[in-house]
Amino acid sequence: MSGDFLVELGTEELPPKALLSLSEAFTAGIVSGFTSHNLAFGEVISYAAPRRLTVLIKGLDTQAPDAEIVAWGPPIKVAFDEGGKPTRAAEAFAAKNGIEVTELSNHIASDGQQEKLCVRRIEAGEQARDLLGDVINASLAKLPIPKRMRWGSKKEEFVRPVQWVVLLFNGTVFEETILGIQSANISRGHRFHCSEDIVIDSADSYAAQLHSAYVIVDFDRRREIIRQGAIKLATEFGGIAVIDEDLLNEVSALNEWPVPLLGQFDEHFLEVPAQALISSMKEHQKYFHVVDANNNLMAAFITVANIESTDPAQVVDGNERVIRPRLADAAFFYKNDKKLTLASRRDNLKQVVFQAKLGSVYDKTERVASLAVMLAPFSGADPELARRAAELSKSDLVTDMVGEFADLQGTMGRDYAINDGEHMGVADALFEQYLPRFAGDTVPSTPVGTTLALADRLDSLVGIFSIGQQPSGSRDPFALRRASLGVLRIMVERNVDMDLMEAITAAAKPFSNSGEDLCKLVLTYIFDRFKSWYRDEGIAPEVFSSVAALGLSNPLDINARVQAVHQFTLLPQAAALAAANKRVSNIITKQLGGACPVMVDVNLLEDPAEKTLATAIEGLAAVVPPLLEQRDYNAVLQKLALLREPIDEFFDDVMVMADDSAIRNNRLALLHSLHMLFIGVADISQLVPTK
Repeated sequence: MSGDFLVELGTEELPPKALLSLSEAFTAGIVSGFTSHNLAFGEVISYAAPRRLTVLIKGLDTQAPDAEIVAWGPPIKVAFDEGGKPTRAAEAFAAKNGIEVTELSNHIASDGQQEKLCVRRIEAGEQARDLLGDVINASLAKLPIPKRMRWGSKKEEFVRPVQWVVLLFNGTVFEETILGIQSANISRGHRFHCSEDIVIDSADSYAAQLHSAYVIVDFDRRREIIRQGAIKLATEFGGIAVIDEDLLNEVSALNEWPVPLLGQFDEHFLEVPAQALISSMKEHQKYFHVVDANNNLMAAFITVANIESTDPAQVVDGNERVIRPRLADAAFFYKNDKKLTLASRRDNLKQVVFQAKLGSVYDKTERVASLAVMLAPFSGADPELARRAAELSKSDLVTDMVGEFADLQGTMGRDYAINDGEHMGVADALFEQYLPRFAGDTVPSTPVGTTLALADRLDSLVGIFSIGQQPSGSRDPFALRRASLGVLRIMVERNVDMDLMEAITAAAKPFSNSGEDLCKLVLTYIFDRFKSWYRDEGIAPEVFSSVAALGLSNPLDINARVQAVHQFTLLPQAAALAAANKRVSNIITKQLGGACPVMVDVNLLEDPAEKTLATAIEGLAAVVPPLLEQRDYNAVLQKLALLREPIDEFFDDVMVMADDSAIRNNRLALLHSLHMLFIGVADISQLVPTK
């Protein structure tokens, strides 16, 4: 038998940015709990609204299936003495399993190797009704809540005070204690539209009953109502609603009964940089902004009310009155900021601490400026423009606008640099220094921006490592993992052909602990990010390992090799060639111990198979070097793939460790020359899976 299960945890308003993750974790915990007790079920539905987390499971077994319990005891020769009398071991087994010692002879079975005492019994499956409270509480205890709170005189803790719990199973109301609340079938509707308690009739009627009480429990449905409503209102206004997905999720988590509304503001505010207005509307008011067909900001916004007002105009008017002073503040900050140049603000950075042991933000800009000059030739930037951009890179941090809207750093720097008459390359770099800001974001598009972005990240990485504050576990207060991935992406995607070890060494010069060990530590840390990058691209870890084994430190070159080796692994010859390389590597390591063998003497080649291989290697030895010089690693590996047949024939027909030392050494030299062809791209032997 089976029945539908429903649990609703009613609370005060839950943190909007955490609502979805809480809902998903709550559902996963309950599903895991029932699964661990061998209870089968059908469809699982999660509902998440501002004041409730709900899980509905269709067709949950009312009882777990019966299970056969097999308890093995000691072997017969241990359980009985020579006279057939039970030993202490047998008596202990009988007592443990609740059987009489005299019955032991009836409990003998073979485990496939020998006869032992054995007790088999059928254990009835657990009743689902007896597990409900424990499963729910266990799931709640594991929710990802950084800081739990208590309320009133209760000892229970949760992210927000719990007010009610609904628990239904198989048409029955269950009374369990959940976070100090006794469950029932009484829920609550919309805080303003429905003041009466809602008696939930069944799991099937739950969503419809709450809808009648002005609560849309389905998160996705609320999100779609907001999305479509915003699109419709913006279209009617003659614009396009810009719907940020994170903001959409947050607004969906704030409203039980969402009603999108369009408001307007005075057009003179559009004189302020659009991003400042957008930031004010988005961060403070949770509004969606509207743009025209040319992506220019329009003097309108879309808000989402949590009530169905009889006079929507009053709601709109209230929001317009709230946003007006916000935008006025932004306009005032902008006008005021332009009175001082970014250059004149630099001295103020001396009062802003970057890190206690690394000095002020001003000190950082000085270091970055020197490093940017060194990096400029590799990125194609003008060294003086790179220096100027680095000197001004953090000046917008002490402006009123960025002080109020922190997410505008870089954006306002660019705007104020243009206002100050700075070179456009410098202005663009002040914004691009922060790119990429997140996974999938674009990298800098200009040479100066590329230079500044690299210099700033390398200074932070080396500086923090120099004082022993590198990330540990999940703790990464200076976002060095993101900075490392940013360095790699910028160098690869912007074709910055540079030895990263040299750049790190230059970045380390201003720091007291700037030795080789520090630089190697930073390089290793950065290259560790390559692994996650390639994993996300679907490239096997051993592909990167085959290139990493060469000890290279130019990310652009490393990436070219990794991509080539990845394509090589798709060839039908790849597995056999990797195995052959593994065999070759093992042989020359064991027999040569790192020593360089003599050149191959063609006069000592005896077997047709070794002659064929030698001829093939000689031919490729003339073709491969120019391709390596051009970094055409794909072409190199395509040509080396032709060696599969002669290599296979060599190992089938030729005894490498011949008795004659001259012939043996000549064959080792031949294998070494083969190894050197492949190692020019990567250590292909690393592609062989470890056992």
